[in-house]
Amino acid sequence: MFTGLIEEVGRVLWIRATERGTQLQLAAPLISKDLRKGDSVSVNGFCLTARTIRDGHITFDLLEETLDRTNLRALRRDSPVNLERALAADGRLGGHFVQGHVDCAVRVLSFEESGADHRLEVELPNDFAHYAAPKGSVALNGVSLTIAEILPASFAVWIIPHTRRNTNFAKLQAGELVNVEFDIIAKYIERMLPRVIAQAE
Repeated sequence: MFTGLIEEVGRVLWIRATERGTQLQLAAPLISKDLRKGDSVSVNGFCLTARTIRDGHITFDLLEETLDRTNLRALRRDSPVNLERALAADGRLGGHFVQGHVDCAVRVLSFEESGADHRLEVELPNDFAHYAAPKGSVALNGVSLTIAEILPASFAVWIIPHTRRNTNFAKLQAGELVNVEFDIIAKYIERMLPRVIAQAE
């Protein structure tokens, strides 16, 4: 479980196919200090397991499903990635509950400056549109955000200067892919509601 509060913007060293499958290695000098083999790390919002940690570098194994579902397939050397370690039992929950289970990767439609802030608009696939609610929580590239607008085929959030400076949104451009995880509460409601309705009839 994560909170959507980014601890470090790491840097891709390489992503490649090996005899063990596809692997990703990142430079993450900050979080790697307290990380152990087998620990969970949110990488652009997707939960990965640290395979090796050495000299400020972390290596992960990637499944084909991970590459198909997320923007990790678009990473290149020196790509910035948002990183967060799993929430400790005694940690503070400053964002919202983020599982690290990405629902989809969508394209950025616009990322425009407005005063000190930025308005970020991304695609909203029809299959997931019912999870989006005004003022509801959403994680984009692992960042906990609040939905400000819902449009026919997109939604928008606002990015404050602190968030832009301390995440990979600093270099975000229209046309790029961002990972989306919708709020887990909406998914539980969707799962339970048919049973509640059936019992009430």
